[in-house]
Amino acid sequence: MSASPQVSRSASPVGHAAALPPFDLVIFGGTGDLAMRKLLPALFHRYLDGQIVEGSRIVAIARDARSDDEYRVRVREALAKVVAEEPRGIEVLDGFLALLSYRRLDLGDDAGWPDFAAELTVEDRVRVFYLAVGPDLFAVVADRLHAHGLIGQHTRVVVEKPLGHDGRSANAINDALGRVFDETQIYRIDHYLGKETVQNLTALRFGNALFEPLWKAEHIDHVQITAAETVGVEGRAAYYDRSGALRDMVQNHLLQLLCLVAMEPPASLSADDIRDAKLKVLRALRPITADNAAQLTVRGQYRAGAAEGRAVPGYAEELGSSSETETFVALKAEVRNWRWAGVPFYLRTGKRLPERSSEIVVTFRQVPHSIFDDGEGSVRLAPNKLVLRLQPDEGVTLWLMNKVPGPGGLRLRHVPMDLSFAEAFGGRQADAYERLLGDVVRGNQMLFMRRDEVEAAWQWIDPIRAAWQAAHEAPKPYTAGTWGPSAAVALIERDGRTWHEEGG
Repeated sequence: MSASPQVSRSASPVGHAAALPPFDLVIFGGTGDLAMRKLLPALFHRYLDGQIVEGSRIVAIARDARSDDEYRVRVREALAKVVAEEPRGIEVLDGFLALLSYRRLDLGDDAGWPDFAAELTVEDRVRVFYLAVGPDLFAVVADRLHAHGLIGQHTRVVVEKPLGHDGRSANAINDALGRVFDETQIYRIDHYLGKETVQNLTALRFGNALFEPLWKAEHIDHVQITAAETVGVEGRAAYYDRSGALRDMVQNHLLQLLCLVAMEPPASLSADDIRDAKLKVLRALRPITADNAAQLTVRGQYRAGAAEGRAVPGYAEELGSSSETETFVALKAEVRNWRWAGVPFYLRTGKRLPERSSEIVVTFRQVPHSIFDDGEGSVRLAPNKLVLRLQPDEGVTLWLMNKVPGPGGLRLRHVPMDLSFAEAFGGRQADAYERLLGDVVRGNQMLFMRRDEVEAAWQWIDPIRAAWQAAHEAPKPYTAGTWGPSAAVALIERDGRTWHEEGG
């Protein structure tokens, strides 16, 4: 694992963050899809930006035999599109590849570990172990790292979701990690929390006098959180059928977004102050059990239809067998505290929906009395909405009632004030993994889940799953390319509301 040669790099327009200290990043599962599609491109962008300094090392671990050069060839191929999109990509790629090395290790066998440990522990520096492997291997890797003396004061471990398939299995994983790592060394990653819009929510709420005084039940009618995908399960069918939309998306991504919307102002931006505030939200959620699950939740599964401009098979056809795993979930949540009493939070997520989009929609209450009368009755006033787009184009939109210009009477229209991050700030927007990996090296846990957060989330999710199992009802079918089962529309329309559409 030799240091890379000196490469001249200039600052990128993406960001101006300070350079990271020299570090070792070891990726278990270094030949897998996550490493090739997300982690290595994110690291390359940070190298391109000058944040990863010479002397840092990136080590890929997998079971198959290959040399450093063979691994670098594969990474070069994986980065081809990224390099082509960057003006300086080709000239700095070799310098980045020189940081990479490859080690063959069987995680279940001690062979090779002593040599690997001796090679890695030459210097006392920040050492990050990224477990891009299945959760059943987390404990195995943790025990090996401990047995070979690889855990020190500056060591961090990063674990990917899913963290278990229920509260009990999540606790077992956390217990295994906790035996060898301190809680301050464990980084439970949720890439949604690294998105620019998610972090901007904190800035909007607590950095502007306009919003925080209105951020409560007296002024907010309801909140919608949507994470929609056009794709099916594709290569993840085996994993997804054991998980389903509730565990794959709601338990982590959507609940974390709900927490950031609903949390009380933290005492500071320190990691524990932020996570304390989120934990209070999770503990204040109204339980959904067998008594009310039928009224508050909808689960669906897509059938054959049209998506992404082509005919697509149903979930059962993709899986190769019948299944009662849900590919769509909609639910109504309530935060039982003074700030949010009576304000519903509508969550929905699904696969094979009409468009790929993730957004948070905060709908404010109507004005108490309309003074606008066109002679035939009051003009309909649409409520103000604050829309935070997480993907595909990150930004913020505030919907307002505004006068239509021109003579001929006072005509009003619901129009958006749009802030596109790409247009407002220019340049490429950093990927969530770029930010999160940098925070791991710095030792900043603000955007990572603490153990008690994970436990509280499962304590709310597990009774929902139990209620579905007790009901013995199959997921409601919906045609691929639609917005889920009709019951999801009824869930919100029973309350006199509708799901947000792009037109306001």
